[in-house]
Amino acid sequence: MSDSAEASDGSHDVEAELSRDMGLWGITFIGIGAMIGAGVFALTGFAAGLAGPALLLAFLLNGVIASFTAMSYAELGAAFPRSGGAYNWVTEAIPRPWGFFTGWTNWFAQAVACALYAVTFGSFFVEFLVILGPLHHDFSLFGVITHSVLAKALAALVVAFFAYINYRGAEETGKIGIVVTTVKVVILGLFVVFGALATVKDPNWTTKFLGDRGFFANGVTGVLAAMGFTYVAFEGYDIIVQSGEEVKNPGTNIPKAIFYSIVVVIPIYVLVAFAAIGGIDITADILEIAGVSGTPADWTTWQLLGEMGELGIIQAAGQFVPYGLPLLLVAGLTATMSALNATLYASSRIAFSMSRDKLLPDPLSRIHDTTRAPYYSIFVSGGIIGLMAITLPIESVAASSSVMFLLLFSMVNVAVIAMRKNRPDLERPFEVPFMPVLPILGIFFQLLLAPFLLTSLGLQPGLGPESEGFVALVTMLIWFALGVGVYYSYSQERELERMEEQTPAVVTERAPEDREYQIVVPVSNPENVEQFMRTAIDLAQENDGEILVMSVVTVPQQTPIAEGRAFADEKREVIDEAMSFAEDENVPVSGTVRIGHDVSTAILNTLEQQSSDAVLLGWRGRGRRRDAVLGSNVDAVVTGAPCDVFVEKIGTDADGSVDSILVPAAGGPHGELAAEAARAVAHSEDAPVTVFRVRSGGEDAGENVLDNVTAALGDVEVSVKEVEADDVADAIVAETANHDLTLIGATREGMLQQLVFGAIPEEVGRRAESTVLMAKRNLGITSRLRRWLRWE
Repeated sequence: MSDSAEASDGSHDVEAELSRDMGLWGITFIGIGAMIGAGVFALTGFAAGLAGPALLLAFLLNGVIASFTAMSYAELGAAFPRSGGAYNWVTEAIPRPWGFFTGWTNWFAQAVACALYAVTFGSFFVEFLVILGPLHHDFSLFGVITHSVLAKALAALVVAFFAYINYRGAEETGKIGIVVTTVKVVILGLFVVFGALATVKDPNWTTKFLGDRGFFANGVTGVLAAMGFTYVAFEGYDIIVQSGEEVKNPGTNIPKAIFYSIVVVIPIYVLVAFAAIGGIDITADILEIAGVSGTPADWTTWQLLGEMGELGIIQAAGQFVPYGLPLLLVAGLTATMSALNATLYASSRIAFSMSRDKLLPDPLSRIHDTTRAPYYSIFVSGGIIGLMAITLPIESVAASSSVMFLLLFSMVNVAVIAMRKNRPDLERPFEVPFMPVLPILGIFFQLLLAPFLLTSLGLQPGLGPESEGFVALVTMLIWFALGVGVYYSYSQERELERMEEQTPAVVTERAPEDREYQIVVPVSNPENVEQFMRTAIDLAQENDGEILVMSVVTVPQQTPIAEGRAFADEKREVIDEAMSFAEDENVPVSGTVRIGHDVSTAILNTLEQQSSDAVLLGWRGRGRRRDAVLGSNVDAVVTGAPCDVFVEKIGTDADGSVDSILVPAAGGPHGELAAEAARAVAHSEDAPVTVFRVRSGGEDAGENVLDNVTAALGDVEVSVKEVEADDVADAIVAETANHDLTLIGATREGMLQQLVFGAIPEEVGRRAESTVLMAKRNLGITSRLRRWLRWE
């Protein structure tokens, strides 16, 4: 949506924006605070039990893998410094409804993680009171307020407190983040120093550290399980980009904050793991605290840390850090507060951004006049978080947020690859190097970790301690089911309204007849209208369908959409001319003129709104440019259209008549679509079809390909011609000289190639003198995934 758009009553709707008052250090400390959150305290002990001494390697590898995705976040966060983060990028890069579900997933993941931090804060605070003496472990105040009840009440209070802090504005959020993160890092630094001293003072410390099972105590599987279990601790860069709309100089500061955070966090996690495993002594008291039997000789330090779970490093600190228990509890309290602050901040910004885009109710995007904070989003997110913290078995449910973060990060890597293709002219203050290798590695490793995470949490059906992975799966299914209901009952219609605002129809020549089949024909150049309409008419007649002719008036990004209305009449003449050809053939036709900032976006929005079955685009057949294959607009529509796509290059000597049709034999659905289109033209022009098969290097493409193509051609006159050639494209180009029209389907190509239709179709279209029509069938999710992963 533009920054301002004229309403129908002449007023101006100005898009809500947040004030930029957060500097580099404020946003960096928010990221560090999120990464060194409750995870370092609650997860380190469990992860040690999974990986053993190799926990150090697990943390290091997680940092490396996180860096792949962090680069994607840095590129997109700097290019799109807006609240909403991953939601905005996926919306820009990938066809709907994936933007909605990305935002829906991210909102839930941040909210549940925040609720977990709140409950952990409550438990730590009660434990702190026990250590100080006012309370006992088995206390019961007034016979009602137990340890658990008090922890839940404190969780609700701390959520309310930080909701108020966020309401005060991003500057206040950043200041308190700096304070609590500094306290936490200082205390963890003391833990590392005293733990390292306690480790190396033992002459046999390497034997004690490694135990009797060596560095890889539980094998590679144990390392992967620990990586999956702790990977969520590195999600702070997601929170950094949520602040994009409130950061000064975001193009520079967002990438810096992301990389500064990772550089600080990785060594802290590795050193904390080293100090905890090496510094702790196995004593009878520790065995009792861990609740295990046997003698010290029966146990290793990493096993005991695993048995003590979230209290592991706190109990370790009680041994080798002066005043270790209260000091680490203070660090744990500050850690949970900073992480809670950061995740509450992020969840509210996601809701704010989705509301601004009309996917959630409008009040969630309202900004307070004084604090300039999205106060409805803050309080709604805070209410959801507080409710979950009080009522749900949050430790089990939070496991689903970890998997959702892995899915979210993978989607961001898909988005950065797709954005390089869809928006080649986008200003990118930071660019991911070695594109697309690093994002693909991020996708691969994150999806690899997800099953290990679920397995490590337990997949046994039920609600017990061995069932947290199962609960995570069920929780995700429930949340996604709710998302499907919200989207299709509410958000989808509102999203179509937003599309209409982005590219309004200002001229409409008759309404569509709502036939079963509709082909959209964008027109601009009157010289080519007749040829394109002849093709569209043939396809519409064959499918008993209708034609929608459209043209686009473009205005600069900084110009309100409404200003384009003054130029709409200039497009009416070409629309009317195009429609007249269809009327002469008694084909139902309608026309529309759209206004937009971008031609491809206007076309894609029209295809979505009309639920069109096909689109026919024109191509001049020019040579390949650095930033586009067929042309930036054609590329964007071909890769993003939710329907079949035809791209036609009119031959240099074309006079409109078609006496002979060439169909290069190709397997798969795209080749069959080309044959179906050839059948439509052949029926209309009473023209014969030649199916042309090339055997390259002596290889036989197989009779099945010919059978499928001839079956798709139906009852038209067909002949088959076969040749053997080393270069398939050369052979087809030579044969096109004998025909008036060539129809060729897209080919399957590796996703690392800079292609839209495939090497052979594009080469034929570029070099052939006669008319060429390239066809690409819409294959749903599979097709889109393949298209999204194409890059510049």
